[in-house]
Amino acid sequence: MKYNYHTHTSRCFHAKGTDEQYVISAVKAGFDEIGFSDHSPWDFRDYISHMRMHKSELEDYCNSVKQLRERYKNEISIKLGLECEYFPKYTPWLKEMLEKHEIDYLILGHHFCEDEPGHLYNGDITEPEQLYRYRDDIVEAMDTGLFSYVAHPDIFMRGYPEFDEHCEKISLDIINKAIETGTPLEYNLLGFSHSINDGKQGYPYPDFWRLVSEKKPPVTMGIDAHSPDAYEDNRLYEKGLDNLSALGLSVVSEISFLR
Repeated sequence: MKYNYHTHTSRCFHAKGTDEQYVISAVKAGFDEIGFSDHSPWDFRDYISHMRMHKSELEDYCNSVKQLRERYKNEISIKLGLECEYFPKYTPWLKEMLEKHEIDYLILGHHFCEDEPGHLYNGDITEPEQLYRYRDDIVEAMDTGLFSYVAHPDIFMRGYPEFDEHCEKISLDIINKAIETGTPLEYNLLGFSHSINDGKQGYPYPDFWRLVSEKKPPVTMGIDAHSPDAYEDNRLYEKGLDNLSALGLSVVSEISFLR
C-alpha cells in the first residue's frame, strides 16, 4: 500500500493550498491512503503560536478532513490526524480533544520540550544537555502509546554542530525504545529535499540512519507535505525508498492508529 500520513494545511501558517488540493494530488500520484496531520493546537494561555492552528480552527480542520474522506471514499482512504509534541501538562486536554473530534492518530513531531512559549526549538539544539532533554521526552512519549510514529526523530541535527558521542548515545536510546515499543521512526522527505536543494545536511542525518540500519527498528517514510505538489514529486519519493533500501531497511506495511 502506498501511504503518507504526514500532511499539513494552510492553517499552520507555513503550508499552502486547499485541503482538497492535497487529496487531488495524492489521488493523481497513486496513493492508496493518506492522513492529514497538521500541527496540533495546544491549550495555551495568553500565547498565539505562529506555527500551528489556533484552538478555534480545530473543528473546521476536522470537519474538512471528514468531508473529504466521504467525498473521495471511492478513490482514496483518508485519515484524520495531528502532528504534536509531547507536552505532559497538556495531555489531559489532548485526550479530551482526541475523543471529541474522533481523531484517528497522532504523530510525534517534537519541536519543543515542555512547552512552546519561551522554549528552545529542537532544531536549534547546540548543547549536550539539550540533546538529553530531547531524548528523555521522545522515549517517554513512545511509552505512552499515543503516537503512531516519531516524525523526523533526528531533528536535533539541524543545529547541532557534529554527530558526536552524545548524539550517538541519544540516537541509540531513541532507536532502542522504538524497537521496544514497536514505534516506527520516520525518514522525512521534506528534510531530504532540503539537503538536496540547499546542500545543507540536517535530517535525515546519515549517521543517525546508519545506526537505524544496524539496529533495525520499524521505519516509515513521511512526505511532510506543505504543498499539494509535494505528493506529485515521485522522483523524491522513489529516491527515499532507494536510500532506505540501500540501508537494508523497508517501510512498515501498516501503521497503528488510535481508532
